[in-house]
Amino acid sequence: MKNNQMTDFETKCVHSGMGEFEYGAVVPPIYQTSTFKFESAKHGAALFAGEEKGYIYTRMLNPTVEALENSIAELESGYKGLGCASGMAAVHTVFASLLQAGDHVVCSTAVYGPTNTLLGTIMKKFGVETSFVDTSNLEEVRNAVRPNTKIYYIETPGNPTLSISDISAIAEIAHANNSLLIVDNTFMSPALQKPIELGADIVLHSLTKFLNGHADVIGGIVVVKDEAMYKVFRKTLNQTGGVIDPFNSFLVHRGIKTLSLRMQRHCENAIKVAEFLEKHPAVNKVFYPGLKSHPQYELAKKQQLGSGGMITFELEGGESTLPNGSPSTVGGFEAGQLLMNSVKLCQLAVSLGGVETLIQHPASMTHYTMGRQAREAAGISEGLIRLSVGIENVKDIIGDLEQALEKVNQAANVF
Repeated sequence: MKNNQMTDFETKCVHSGMGEFEYGAVVPPIYQTSTFKFESAKHGAALFAGEEKGYIYTRMLNPTVEALENSIAELESGYKGLGCASGMAAVHTVFASLLQAGDHVVCSTAVYGPTNTLLGTIMKKFGVETSFVDTSNLEEVRNAVRPNTKIYYIETPGNPTLSISDISAIAEIAHANNSLLIVDNTFMSPALQKPIELGADIVLHSLTKFLNGHADVIGGIVVVKDEAMYKVFRKTLNQTGGVIDPFNSFLVHRGIKTLSLRMQRHCENAIKVAEFLEKHPAVNKVFYPGLKSHPQYELAKKQQLGSGGMITFELEGGESTLPNGSPSTVGGFEAGQLLMNSVKLCQLAVSLGGVETLIQHPASMTHYTMGRQAREAAGISEGLIRLSVGIENVKDIIGDLEQALEKVNQAANVF
């Protein structure tokens, strides 16, 4: 089947990035080699000069890596992908390719903690300014613009609050200012959201998450929509060296073949878990795009093809009074840690997007380095819990959360 005959996403997941390989291989072979032999000195010179296509050195390009890059670029409706050693290597590649001293970035407050830290420390050290704003509020996005604004960088849904930003509207704002829009699409994957089709210029992912789906790979990718941008990014990535290796590329490409099936199950399980949590007395608030209580529920329906497998919820406690009128004996932070110590099926671990259900406490884990003030500005309360809903039987997931929440209930004197 030719690639141009594939119109169904499920089919693309299985066949994208596939070419003609040696010996009729059905899957891309793992070219576990650091370097490639030239046919002659003239051939080598032509490759280095860009006069001929081919492979020189795996840091620069590798057939297994390129098959993965082409696969994800096709799924994201982009021109080409660039495989990176981690999600953060992908983020850094974007910033290193596009920014220089004196440039300004508008970034979501609800963003992956290390991305916030990278912009606020290392990029700041090199003279790049950043305004962190609530990008779900278009007025804040418009007001953040400066003459030196170079890029708008958003995660949607945001990490970990699951706030939704309007990709099309922000793309219009960015382009009117001669800026670029970069979207971290990790939480959705191309199965559920297509940022480039909505106006974004660049899309990136942590491959570690839903695209791979099996918690056994570290990787990232940047997808661009034209050749000129690809050449800029490829040059940067080749020089900084944060490239993904052939074996991890092979594993991610294999994982993508079941992406559509897995995302369907993640969505089916997550809505049931979210509905359970919304009714539980130990839970103050649930953030899930598939719930009508989500503040951007209608926007999520408009720009997403599904609600995803990520849920965040806020436990009772802290300074607020409990529903029965009594003060809590367990603050939000302590309630979060108690829940972490009480789950049995849900695995207490950072990361997300695997077949197994993972749970973590952002205030003490992934977003700890932001500091409490920055977390509060991003809507990350001390009792906020992030749940990556797996593909297990949903009754087992709910049962585990129920017994753990009961312990939080008892400790907080809800009854």
